[in-house]
Amino acid sequence: MPDFGDVYHRHFEDPRRERALLSAIGFTTTFATARGVTHAIRAGVGPFHNFSEGGTHIHHSTFGIFGLLGLGYAWTYRWGLGPQPGRRVPSRVTAALYGVASALTLDEFALWLDLEDDYWNKRGRKSIDAVAIFAGLLTIGAAGGPALQELGLLPKLFKRKSD
Repeated sequence: MPDFGDVYHRHFEDPRRERALLSAIGFTTTFATARGVTHAIRAGVGPFHNFSEGGTHIHHSTFGIFGLLGLGYAWTYRWGLGPQPGRRVPSRVTAALYGVASALTLDEFALWLDLEDDYWNKRGRKSIDAVAIFAGLLTIGAAGGPALQELGLLPKLFKRKSD
């Protein structure tokens, strides 16, 4: 059986590709967790409950929005970017956090459009559709980019320069 570390380093030596993978993992894990927790809250199962402050329900998309704003601010100053020694770990962390914040935000996408908590009705389906599309794009970028390029199926805009 191949060594995971060797396989990982061989396929994700490119920091951009590694960041895409870590974003996809953060996104998928957070989305699944958020869905699980919200279903548990609704069913009254486990230690979970809605988060409220002063009688106002705070949606988890709020934390996602603040996360995206914080990451945007950090990336504006080029913190958490780059393959250089000393920057690789922050780069990995910010990539994963981008996936986390995106999932928290997009999980309540229907709330953006309708400005009401329709998470559980037919209109709430918009959130699931938005999440599925975004997750698909992240996964394609992380796992399929090189293969699509090799097959000539990647639009010119997304092609990576050859070394």
